[in-house]
Amino acid sequence: MNKIISTLMLLVIAMGAMTAQNKVTAGVDGNKYVAYAERSGNESVVYFTRDLSAAGLIKAYEQVNGMIEGHVGVKLHTGEPNGPNIIPREWVEALMKKDLNGANIIETNTYYQGGRYTTEQHRQTLKVNGWTFCPVDILDEQGTTTLPIVGGKWFKKMAVGGHLTNYDSMVALTHFKGHTQGGFGGSNKNIGIGCADGRIGKAWIHTTPGQPDQWDIREEEFMERMTESTKATIDYFGQHVCYVNVMRNMSVSCDCEGVAAAPVVTPNVGILSSTDILAVDQACIDIIYAMTAAEHHDIVERIESRHGLRQLSYMKELGMGNDRYILIDLDNGGKRITAAEAAQGLKPFVKK
Repeated sequence: MNKIISTLMLLVIAMGAMTAQNKVTAGVDGNKYVAYAERSGNESVVYFTRDLSAAGLIKAYEQVNGMIEGHVGVKLHTGEPNGPNIIPREWVEALMKKDLNGANIIETNTYYQGGRYTTEQHRQTLKVNGWTFCPVDILDEQGTTTLPIVGGKWFKKMAVGGHLTNYDSMVALTHFKGHTQGGFGGSNKNIGIGCADGRIGKAWIHTTPGQPDQWDIREEEFMERMTESTKATIDYFGQHVCYVNVMRNMSVSCDCEGVAAAPVVTPNVGILSSTDILAVDQACIDIIYAMTAAEHHDIVERIESRHGLRQLSYMKELGMGNDRYILIDLDNGGKRITAAEAAQGLKPFVKK
């Protein structure tokens, strides 16, 4: 493993990631939640349904799919073997059969050794987890390509799976949950980590060259690197990308942890969608913070202890979207509601 990491570090230098000699410093306050009233700027539209089912997923997606055309990649976290919290396969299959006929699920290999570290292992895990109803394109199976990052301070470009540029549009279908490094995993994490290739791009985001800790980059710096990676991908797709976040089975652990994930204690909420990546992730966070203290204690502790809220403020700084939004209740005739209203009447999580 050390030999692999050493090789990756050489690649980091050769591929031109910005280094400390540029005197780059991370932002601050990734552990501080900013209330809606304290934000400024324009509002984007975010759609919301409490219907956690295939029908609910289809309903949320169909609000934001106007620019999804051509060859479509559905960026989905397919999970480690037998992962208990991933988006139900039956829901995804129903969505793709109805609205995304001919699309592929797209994934990349992991930076850690596990069930998706190599393409061979990854293919086996896909079978175990039931992702067999449509093609799954492991984007870095045949190598990498780089995409430019406009306005980044850590990177000038990001290494992504080489097949990514074969697609005309992307649907980010995201299981919203906690995350060991990122605090939370929304659309930003799904794309920023999930489209970076498993050997070069993910190393740029996670690891400082010349030291042995594979996961040494943390807190605000990690959030910013991940967000710049996301920007490379969504800038490539332009208007031909949309975001659907499923707030269900929200462990504080990422789906990368599989059966070792921490037990879920946060209530299920619903499904949100938007054409604005910042707005949809921000709305999910706002709903979390609008829960009672007992309901959100564990996930808020995970978010703030990792300084994960820097994902949101940095997306805004990079011009990736708006942190103010109009939340449309699809269950009640398109009425505008608040995050607090979306969080009302939640039921305690019960494992099914």
